[in-house]
Amino acid sequence: MKYLVTGTAGFIGFHVSKRLIEQGEEVVGLDVINDYYDVDLKFARLAHLGVDQDQIQYGELAPSSKHPNFRFIRLDLAQKDPLMKLFEEEKFDVVIHLAAQAGVRYSLSHPEVYIESNIVAFLNILECCRFHPVKHLVYASSSSVYGSNEKMPFSTSDSVDHPISLYAASKKSNELMAHTYSHLFGIPTTGLRFFTVYGPWGRPDMALFLFTEAILEGKPIQVFNYGKMKRDFTYIDDIVEGILKVAERPAKPNPDFDPQNPDPGSSRAPFKIYNIGNSAPVLLMDYIKAIEKGLGKEAKMDLLPLQPGDVPASHADVEDLIRDTGYKPNTPIEEGVKAFTDWYLDYYNKDIK
Repeated sequence: MKYLVTGTAGFIGFHVSKRLIEQGEEVVGLDVINDYYDVDLKFARLAHLGVDQDQIQYGELAPSSKHPNFRFIRLDLAQKDPLMKLFEEEKFDVVIHLAAQAGVRYSLSHPEVYIESNIVAFLNILECCRFHPVKHLVYASSSSVYGSNEKMPFSTSDSVDHPISLYAASKKSNELMAHTYSHLFGIPTTGLRFFTVYGPWGRPDMALFLFTEAILEGKPIQVFNYGKMKRDFTYIDDIVEGILKVAERPAKPNPDFDPQNPDPGSSRAPFKIYNIGNSAPVLLMDYIKAIEKGLGKEAKMDLLPLQPGDVPASHADVEDLIRDTGYKPNTPIEEGVKAFTDWYLDYYNKDIK
């Protein structure tokens, strides 16, 4: 099997690529390596996969010095022609599309970036899969699509027509676009709604990274909704396991689909949506306690109101993912947070004072 993994220099894409490489699959990684956050961290992830920064030329495949089954290409997915050429030459079996402009809060100030990176880029991926057919397109959606929904746990059978950020709207749009291409062109597509992924090599704009950095520097952390937040924190290894289990099972039409009472998570077309989370929400204050324990240092806190675009709680219903794939998240929050803090201290060569 030959895989294309987009967003390989990103957090989840890096871990997915690493696991596929270790399993002996042939992998082409793709990333534009933008400056939304520290590019040095992105290049460090790639170096970990055997691709050094000086090897990377835009639009050209760079080999890995560590893994003969991995190559990397720096491309902007919003540019259709070079992407189409890559698909034509490589003839991928499976596409795992994880590249996107992430972040709810950033979408409040930079909405145009989300249209280009999440809408135009995804259209180009779909067009490439249309003209150079693949066995399966798996793509990242987000728990943010649940928006102002209050019924817990969040289910893929629920309506998600009330997003409260442009980021969420862009991810819901991806699901609608994927369904259209599944219906019109028979492309098997599966969308994965991720729930607060964390772990080593994580994103610097995420709470775990920001909290760890601030606690080590003795600065107060910003705790929104006065700490009364609940999140379905999901460890990266569990997420990767779920992604790869899904990738092995191309989406199929639902034989029981009822157009009189349509299920938003499936279709008569080869289309499927799954939640992928821990299904065990954790209070933000307990998450902070786990970070304090991992660092052996107490946090100072600024308690603040809920931010625009944020939701007070998330909880994934993953029963269909468990039923269909055997997915089983099993990393306790303290263990996962400790793995991150250990990585952080090592990567940044930090001493706890």
